[in-house]
Amino acid sequence: MGRGDQLGRQWKILQKISSARNGKAVAELISELECQRRTVYRDIEALQNAGFPLYNEKVDGRNIWFVLDNDQKIETPFNITELMALYFGRDLLKALDGTFLSDSLKSLVEKIKTKIPEESLEYLDKIEKTFQVSAKQTKFNQSLADVMKDVNDAAMAKKYIEIDYYTISRDEITKRMVAPYTIWFFNGTFYLIAYCTLRKNVRTFSIDRIKSLKVTSDNFTVPKDFNVEEYMKPSFGVFQGETTKVKIRFSKDIANIVAEKKWHESQSITWENDGSMVLEIQVAGIDEIKIWILQWGQNAVVLEPQELRDKLKKEALGMFENYRK
Repeated sequence: MGRGDQLGRQWKILQKISSARNGKAVAELISELECQRRTVYRDIEALQNAGFPLYNEKVDGRNIWFVLDNDQKIETPFNITELMALYFGRDLLKALDGTFLSDSLKSLVEKIKTKIPEESLEYLDKIEKTFQVSAKQTKFNQSLADVMKDVNDAAMAKKYIEIDYYTISRDEITKRMVAPYTIWFFNGTFYLIAYCTLRKNVRTFSIDRIKSLKVTSDNFTVPKDFNVEEYMKPSFGVFQGETTKVKIRFSKDIANIVAEKKWHESQSITWENDGSMVLEIQVAGIDEIKIWILQWGQNAVVLEPQELRDKLKKEALGMFENYRK
């Protein structure tokens, strides 16, 4: 058995004991983990040696295992495995380094460490070597941090903001008055979802393209029927557009690879007799899905809409011209 499997099983034992109000009997652990009695006892001993305060009592003739309540060590509503899970998940928060939340998050991690026995932190480090989490942030600087703080303050206060926003496609800066609904983090970039008075609807702005910002004294109200998850659901990535049905045939060489992952809430799959697969998706706009389709090269063929077929044909011809030189 691999070291990772052993540590994973020990973590499950610790979680099951600590979350059980009336403790856990070894027989229950054997049944739930589908392992042998000596394995459970060996794992419990290893956890005790790692500093976890496990003890057992005779209850109705059965040995029941508990985690000792240590009021001096754990003074929070979380049990020890929940605290360790929070600590373990700190890598997921690295994307927020440099934001207005970073100091508080670092403080939280340090406080969690004081609630976990030192020996148990060493045990957690062993687990981390078998399971890595990465959440990289691709862009960040102090200017962006300042803009994010101002945007967040305005969103909390429900104040309109006046922004100078750079649009890449038109290579121009426009002045906008927007109502900041929420900040959204996706794929390494922070976005502002806001009502734009210029376009007269809800828009998504890349925060790092906000060149200047001024918080006004004018208040706004978020519509009661607005839901950010519903707003983002049709998008294939970030940006919005007219909802379009897209059908793509993937060759049998990669069909299984594409089919094993959920790419969009609306997707449906139809298998062909030759082993190829047709993926159908309802997406907002076609520019982002165009980029995604290109990564599959000749193994992906758009069946509809014609507009997307034309865009990809133009792209493919341009690539052909580049490579035939």
